[in-house]
Amino acid sequence: MANSNLTLYTDNTPNGAKPPIVLEELGLPYKLEHLSIQSGKQKEESFLKINPNGQIPAITDGTQRVFDSGAILLYLVDKYDTDRKFSYAPGCPEYYEQLSWISWQLGGLGPKAGQALAFAAFAPVRSDYAIEKFLNEVKNLFGVLEYRLKESAYVAGAKYTIADIMSFPWVFQGADALGLDLSGWPHLKLWTDRISQRPAVQKGLATPTPPFTPEQFKGFIQERKAAVLAKENTDKH
Repeated sequence: MANSNLTLYTDNTPNGAKPPIVLEELGLPYKLEHLSIQSGKQKEESFLKINPNGQIPAITDGTQRVFDSGAILLYLVDKYDTDRKFSYAPGCPEYYEQLSWISWQLGGLGPKAGQALAFAAFAPVRSDYAIEKFLNEVKNLFGVLEYRLKESAYVAGAKYTIADIMSFPWVFQGADALGLDLSGWPHLKLWTDRISQRPAVQKGLATPTPPFTPEQFKGFIQERKAAVLAKENTDKH
């Protein structure tokens, strides 16, 4: 394994959880920089030199910068997963299956779940249409994973890879946040339960700080919803 000089810039979000999970799975040492998105530090000039888009996560490895969770995971396994324990080698059929599911998550599950959560808990004006639209899209995407996991132990094939890590936080955290009961997708629930028991996954989810418990997360979402409704009622008077 090549020597690393890694710094991780992240926060406790589904996207932010992906790189620390991989770093922990690979046993790589790294420096942690907690960029709380509530503070706006990710928009400061010093960080924009690392990610011009001003979003977490990002990493530096010596002079190399990598931003966006999919690119980060591909970089880490290309450089450090030399035994291909958590990835497939470029050129093999499974590699392109892995790449397809990474692209699927970046273009589908992540954005749709993010929009569902934004409209449910953070929008200044409540829109039942938008909430229902994006929640139904998340349910459909959970159904896609359910269909895949009926025929395959893991998303990209027979082994656990970065394709699983890409989607796992959005299912594990997203289901709780959106009030979705995974028992409606039994194969997806088994997959989620299995991955959540991995020590590296538990460490990654607790980086940079311990995550909310499901009960705490539900309480936070309810508080946000109540705040939106209260503002709407105030604006009407």
